[in-house]
Amino acid sequence: MQIYFELFPLIGAVLLIMGLRNLSHPKTAVKGNSQAAIGIAIGILVAIFYPLETTDNNYLFIVIGIITGSVIGYIAAKKVAMTAMPEMVSLFNGLGGLSAAFISLVWLFNHHTIGDFKNMAIVLLNLFLGFVAFLGSMVAYGKLSGKLKDRYTKIPFATILNLIILFIAIVAIIYFGVQGKLTLNELILFSVISLIYGYTFVAPIGGADMPVVISLLNSLTGITAAISGIMTDNKLMLLGGILVGSSGIILTLLMCNAMNRYLWSVIFGSFSSSAKAKEQAIEGNVKTITPADLAIQLAYSQKVAFIPGYGMAVAQAQKVVKEMEDLLEEKGVEVKYCIHPVAGRMPGHMNVLLAEADVSYDKLLDLDESNEYLKQVDVAIVIGANDVVNPAAKEDPNSKIYGMPILDVTKSKQVVVLKRSMNPGYAGIQNPLFFKDNTKMLFGDAKESLLEILTELKEADL
Repeated sequence: MQIYFELFPLIGAVLLIMGLRNLSHPKTAVKGNSQAAIGIAIGILVAIFYPLETTDNNYLFIVIGIITGSVIGYIAAKKVAMTAMPEMVSLFNGLGGLSAAFISLVWLFNHHTIGDFKNMAIVLLNLFLGFVAFLGSMVAYGKLSGKLKDRYTKIPFATILNLIILFIAIVAIIYFGVQGKLTLNELILFSVISLIYGYTFVAPIGGADMPVVISLLNSLTGITAAISGIMTDNKLMLLGGILVGSSGIILTLLMCNAMNRYLWSVIFGSFSSSAKAKEQAIEGNVKTITPADLAIQLAYSQKVAFIPGYGMAVAQAQKVVKEMEDLLEEKGVEVKYCIHPVAGRMPGHMNVLLAEADVSYDKLLDLDESNEYLKQVDVAIVIGANDVVNPAAKEDPNSKIYGMPILDVTKSKQVVVLKRSMNPGYAGIQNPLFFKDNTKMLFGDAKESLLEILTELKEADL
């Protein structure tokens, strides 16, 4: 019986890998999510019941934990709005890091905080990364949800402080690993240092870097899961952790490349703290357009591009955009979506929103494809995006975002920007795009503006 039981981790691992592979494309994402969930469920059951000969009577606590977590997870997933998805990802990711930290604490308590160098160093590293992922994710959650105010995240000499704390943590891991033991007070002090670093690590990072930070924190949680798998001899946890950790690091590096920034500068700096000099003054007049005039332009266009940003998520306008796409295509207009890698507040945020509205994945263009397509576009409609279309990244060497690859909407014949006001974007800088000769502004709630345009398109005989 035990031989057959050992096959279940292999089955779970295969399902997990298949699920992650299918998650790479929207058409198979739902199937992949189910496969991965079943694989993880098998892993949980194996962890509970293997080995079969057990004298521990902890199943009541385990069942209570499973039921409680399942109910909270189900309710949270059902109630969360798409605009709050980045916050939920950060919150759940932080709980994963906390779980890994607790596993390390349990190991230390069970071994009376004594072990050889290898075991002690690995356990303390897992404890450190787990607490960093936990509190770092909680800070990211607070910043994204607006619950953590800016005055609590301004840390003087943040870069130097982070380097000092990180150095102390590394030295402590090596020291206690060599000693092979640590006292309860030393364990508490080390845990506090880890939590402090989790806060100071994320707190000073600017909003424009947040998608990269979330990806990096996910990677840290994956690494802690892999280490926890080693500690508990759980091969499925080890495999899942390696997959999450490695893919998270790859995604983080890809996003840094998309922003023309080094990972080091994201971790130890932020847009808000990296200004080089005084930015160029923006001169020009802002031109506005009415929904009726824009509807006429769209109807007589050959190619139209939508550039979505966080403002589209806030306005919940993605389904109206899809309706406009269908109506324009009925009139013979080609419609595409230009997606910047760091648009929104988490990796793939815009892709998730558009998939929810049943937008075909084939219509979504990446950065390079978008910039080629924008040269042919008659009207480019920017919906709530700001920093990812800011030409200062190319034109102003003193800009905080100089060198960051952008969606070059200025190459289109006509640009229309949907915004509530002239306030700067999440990076906190003004956008010279608004003053370009071929740019017009349509102020107001994005969803309401799009509904007016849609109404004009339906009523007009064009």
